[in-house]
Amino acid sequence: MMTERLQPPNQSKALHAIALFEGVKGITASFGLLSLAHHDVRAMAYALIGHFHLDPDAHYPRILLNDATLLANANLRQAVLLAWAYASIRLTEGYGLWKDRAWAEWLAAVSGAVYLPLELSHLMAHTTVINGMVLGGNVAVVAYMVVRLWRRRNQSAVVAN
Repeated sequence: MMTERLQPPNQSKALHAIALFEGVKGITASFGLLSLAHHDVRAMAYALIGHFHLDPDAHYPRILLNDATLLANANLRQAVLLAWAYASIRLTEGYGLWKDRAWAEWLAAVSGAVYLPLELSHLMAHTTVINGMVLGGNVAVVAYMVVRLWRRRNQSAVVAN
């Protein structure tokens, strides 16, 4: 059974904007990761944690340090594969959002929600307009995806009945 996609043009534009953002994020993040291949990533992680006045023994900074250690111990091939995998996920998400796929909305909602606690704690420690905009933008994307998924579920229930 085929369902029609009846979205107002502004919803389609918003979804396309998020799709483009995810694709660009994947490409730029993978290039950024590749640029770290010849640097002391663990020292950079400690500097980042110190810059934001975070406790290195706290949960999220510890995750960052563990990942930095893994990346520092990884060879260039592993770094390239990691960058490729991240870019592939983001580009796939962007494609799915552009094509209005439910799986991409789930991926966008979950992957965006994962960052919310870290962004909130960062905003609480360092309240700036930029940090507030990053958190607000991420909350808006997650909320938008959740609303779309909720509407999609309700639309499927109506079609099934």
